Amino acid sequence: MPARKPLKVATFNINGVRTRLASLLAWLQRDAPDVVCLQELKAPDEAFPADAIREAGYGAIWHGQRSWNGVAILARGMDPLESRRGLPGGGGDTQSRYLEAAAHGLVVGCLYLPNGNPQPGPKFDYKLAWFDHFIDYAQGLAASEHPVVLAGDYNVVPTDEDIYNPRSWRRDALLQPESRERYAGLLAQGWTDALRQRFGQERVYTFWDYFRQHWERNSGLRIDHLLLNPALAPRLKDAGVDRWVRALPHPSDHAPTWVTLRR
Repeated sequence: MPARKPLKVATFNINGVRTRLASLLAWLQRDAPDVVCLQELKAPDEAFPADAIREAGYGAIWHGQRSWNGVAILARGMDPLESRRGLPGGGGDTQSRYLEAAAHGLVVGCLYLPNGNPQPGPKFDYKLAWFDHFIDYAQGLAASEHPVVLAGDYNVVPTDEDIYNPRSWRRDALLQPESRERYAGLLAQGWTDALRQRFGQERVYTFWDYFRQHWERNSGLRIDHLLLNPALAPRLKDAGVDRWVRALPHPSDHAPTWVTLRR
């Protein structure tokens, strides 16, 4: 009996799901990930292109928001089973930033952590408060006997090795010590940063902004992360970034980032 193909789980900040739908569908057709976490849908629930995604072979759940934010989970050949919409106890938070589901034998958390700029200020305060809330919730998932992946745009550059030139970004919320300390605290719960585990000290980027030919010069940042809990980490086979999607016409400023897992 032939060995089963590894399970591919990906995260992609689409930066407008309607604007980038053609790129999304081209990627789904070419690379066929089994589970996809999307962020920054920038569309209300009724505008999510569910029919086109289903025609591509994917079931989906989504939590949209007009003009900004929004997260979705796609699963190839099945409908994800939603288990959480928003963080627990976050009833006063109106921003669509967290969605969780069971798909292909995994618990999948899809997150879009607040950017936090400009800092200091209320947006940075919100970023840190949301991050603290998320860390508290993630503790239970880290300890779970079920395999869990937390995939998304964390809006954190973990170290200076995760950015082409930290000097020009020192004041940005993505590099602030408070942001980095929280990311490190999250890992301390037992999560494995899959991309860093795969690439070691090698530089790898997931985001290139639209300015000063940063894409053409490979002046990037690593802010899209897939974290595996201890129950799932031993199954890590490979990880990478589908850079070709960033080179398509009218692209997102992020590229799909993925892991493959032994079944």
